Amino acid sequence: MTIEDIILGSDGRGISALRPHLPANFCADAAGFVLGHPGTALIATGFYILSGDAVETDGPPGALAIGRALEAMGQRVAYVTDARGVGVLRAIAGLDADVVEFPTLDREASEREAQALMDAYAPSLLVGIERCAPSADGAYRNMRGVDIGANTAQIDALFDLPGVASVGIGDGGNEIGMGNLAAEIAQKQLTATVIASDDPVTRAYVQAALGCSYFRVYAGNDRYGAELGGSLKNIYAIAAGMAAALGMGENTRSMLMTRALAEMSRFAVALGANPMTFLGLSGVGDLIVTCSSELSRNYRVGYALGQGHDLDSAIEVLGQVAEGVNTVKLVCEKARQEDIYMPLAQGLYRVMFDGIPAKDMAKALMESEQSSDVEFMLSRESVSRAHELAPDPE
Repeated sequence: MTIEDIILGSDGRGISALRPHLPANFCADAAGFVLGHPGTALIATGFYILSGDAVETDGPPGALAIGRALEAMGQRVAYVTDARGVGVLRAIAGLDADVVEFPTLDREASEREAQALMDAYAPSLLVGIERCAPSADGAYRNMRGVDIGANTAQIDALFDLPGVASVGIGDGGNEIGMGNLAAEIAQKQLTATVIASDDPVTRAYVQAALGCSYFRVYAGNDRYGAELGGSLKNIYAIAAGMAAALGMGENTRSMLMTRALAEMSRFAVALGANPMTFLGLSGVGDLIVTCSSELSRNYRVGYALGQGHDLDSAIEVLGQVAEGVNTVKLVCEKARQEDIYMPLAQGLYRVMFDGIPAKDMAKALMESEQSSDVEFMLSRESVSRAHELAPDPE
């Protein structure tokens, strides 16, 4: 009998149905993954119990067990929880333990808090154990489907930041790390992902651990490009939703996604990524699905903007924050600092934050200076010089 058999032997929530879809030794695999990322670990825990106005009793002791084991191997450990979990963790871990209280804030403020923690600790590993994560509609729910968001700090924002390895541990499917499994495993739709790492052994390990008959894992070595692709495409999903609301057709969507891909790769290359990465799943693949899904939060915000809502009312219509809203701000500011040509992103910024009507901005972009198609073959500067030499059309 394996440890995996023991864990699932007393399953009362149906989680054992996932067993055929997991690697045979998934516990050992997870342990090996954790040990493969030495340094500083942030361990998030504390699932809110409505009836007791307190945190569950399994997460904090489990977090402590993992933390003590990592400390014994020389790693630095900090525990992240919200107000109700701080006292519990300090009581069982000792006053000397590094316990961080994550405040209960809205999404945008939570993302800033998460980034501040990343900057302060520079973790090599994130572990979520019995910590609530949002469902598909953005709500934080317990196993009875009751919304507990008012009493749940959005610590999952840590796990949305790129560049840090993470492990999720849960027993109900509504915890950090569980959400990505549900739709793909339940429906067994053919899909794929990318593992980007400089280490060939890590790439091979992840491919072997996650690949199966309906989930294919492709390897890449441009980690920075893959991370940027996953973030940047959210900007253009807003633009795609806006175009749909304005009644623009498939030709417009095709043009939008193609030029979006050009901007994404231009921005990424300026920051040190490989442009070829954007021909793969983390570039054009992710862009297509995000710009084509009417269920995407970013697409829906864009659709509301295209209908004439301002940004605040568009977010109110959505009922949650879309990732691309903050990404537009950050990317446009970085593009300004680095002098990167980003007309679509900058036009979207003006619609969202300066109140320019979407239809007017679309017209202005179409009438802007003509440029090259694939600038890695023909530079924009070459096209611009040619226009200076060419006679004006009569």
